[in-house]
Amino acid sequence: MRDRWAIILAGGDGTRLQSMARAITGDSRPKQFVPIIGGSTLLNQTRRRVALSIEPNRSLIVVTQKHRRFYEPLMHEISPQLLVEQPENKGTAPAIVYALLRVAAKSPRAVVALFPSDHFFADDEEFMAHVDVAIDAVPAQPETVMLLGITPTAPETEYGWIEPHTSILANAKRSFTRVRKFWEKPSPNLASSLMDRGCLWNSFVMVGRVDALIRITRAALPEMYTAFAAVAPVFETAAEPKALAELYSQIEEANFSHQVLATRPEDLMVMRVGDVGWSDLGEPKRVLSTLARLGVQSELAMSAS
Repeated sequence: MRDRWAIILAGGDGTRLQSMARAITGDSRPKQFVPIIGGSTLLNQTRRRVALSIEPNRSLIVVTQKHRRFYEPLMHEISPQLLVEQPENKGTAPAIVYALLRVAAKSPRAVVALFPSDHFFADDEEFMAHVDVAIDAVPAQPETVMLLGITPTAPETEYGWIEPHTSILANAKRSFTRVRKFWEKPSPNLASSLMDRGCLWNSFVMVGRVDALIRITRAALPEMYTAFAAVAPVFETAAEPKALAELYSQIEEANFSHQVLATRPEDLMVMRVGDVGWSDLGEPKRVLSTLARLGVQSELAMSAS
C-alpha cells in the first residue's frame, strides 16, 4: 500500500462541453470543474473514486495554471506537493511525463494508476475493484503497463478502441491479454466489426510501475523525456515555476494515447472491465445519454436539447 500512487489528469480545456458548462455555472470552465452529474464536480467525484483504493496523500492532481480560479478551492484542501501545476496545456503526454517524474522522485518503485478526471462511472466500487486487481498484478508483470478496457455496449465511433491479441481468456471479465492494436474513432462499420471481435473501449485508465511507464514514454518521446528530466532536480523548489515555464514554451503539444501507447503495444496488456456504466462525457450527446440512462431529469438536459 505504501507504494501505491495515483495521478489524476485535470489539465484539459474541455472545449466541446463549454456550452453545457456555461448552462450550469455561468462561465466556460473546463468540464472537470463542473457538477455535470450529481452535486459535485467531475474532479471531486474522481478524487472520491480513486480514494477507494489509493490514499489521498499519494494522489497527484495535474492542473493548468490558467484554470487556477476553478481549482483554487482545492489548494486549501490538499498539500501543495500534490498539485502538479502546468504553465499551459500542451496535451496529455507532457502532463503525464511531468507527473511521473514527480512520483519517481518521491517513490522510485511506486505502482502508479493514472485516471482522467472527466469520466463518469455508475459503479465506482466495481470499477476500482478492477483497478485493485491490476495493481496487484503488477509484481508479476513489472515491465508491462496495464490498460483498463471497457466491454462495449454499442459500436461507438467517438471512442478509442483496444484490440487484444487472440486468447482463450480474452472474453473473461478481469482477464489480462496482450494488446495487438489501437483503433481511434472508427467508422460505423469498423466499430461494429471491432465489437464483434471482442475489442474494448479505451478508458485511458492505466496501471504500472513508475519506471515502466517512464521507460515506454522515454522510448516513444525521447526529446520530451530528456527535457523534463533536465528540470527534475528543481521540482518542489523555488526554481521550479521558472524552469517549467521555459520548458513548456519550447515543447510541442503531444497526445499520450496516440504518441506513446499506440506506438508501444508490445509493452502493454489490457484488462477487460465489465459493465460499470462508463462514459467519458466528451461531448453533449454523451452527457445527455448518460443522464437518460440514469433517469435524471435536469435543467441541463432541457437546455442542451
